[in-house]
Amino acid sequence: MCGRYYIDEDTIREMEKLVRQIDKKLLEDHSRDVFPSQSAPVVTGRAGELCGEELVWGFPGFEKSRVIFNARQETALEKKTFRDSLLLRRCVIPAKNFYEWNKKKEKYTFTRPDGRMLFLAGIYDQYGEEERFVILTTEANDSMSLIHHRMPLILEERQIQDWIFSRQKAEAILGQTPVLLDKSTEYEQQTLDLQ
Repeated sequence: MCGRYYIDEDTIREMEKLVRQIDKKLLEDHSRDVFPSQSAPVVTGRAGELCGEELVWGFPGFEKSRVIFNARQETALEKKTFRDSLLLRRCVIPAKNFYEWNKKKEKYTFTRPDGRMLFLAGIYDQYGEEERFVILTTEANDSMSLIHHRMPLILEERQIQDWIFSRQKAEAILGQTPVLLDKSTEYEQQTLDLQ
């Protein structure tokens, strides 16, 4: 679930409004789909301030060639791989949209109805020389459930500080149902582009 998402210049501009410090590499044009194992912009908390950084998507998997790119919010505190990160190293992943495929392998794009940025809840950890993140998922809401049974845990912009800096408020956020999203298929997008 949530194995690919999209970022563009607007994503970075929105992120820049939130943070005190930003890695200058992030200010270059980053319009692209983001896949697990790639570097991507995230918002972290360093010394009490929000920072924009580039981390690698996915914790190392148990098999060398694989990565773990999602964590279930319901069980993350119970699993050794995620527990300390969820307690101590929470982050936010900005995205313009994300994709999901149904059982027929049809691709759907999910966006906010108001056109605003998606802020996905995540956690991160240090592995060797790299800091890596995963996206937390939750049970799918009504806008997603016919396509897939899981979806990213989506934060509202006003929740970003609480998610990153307050363990107590972050635990409360874990149980929330994400905002309803708009969905479209590749075919619908191509039709709209032609009009």
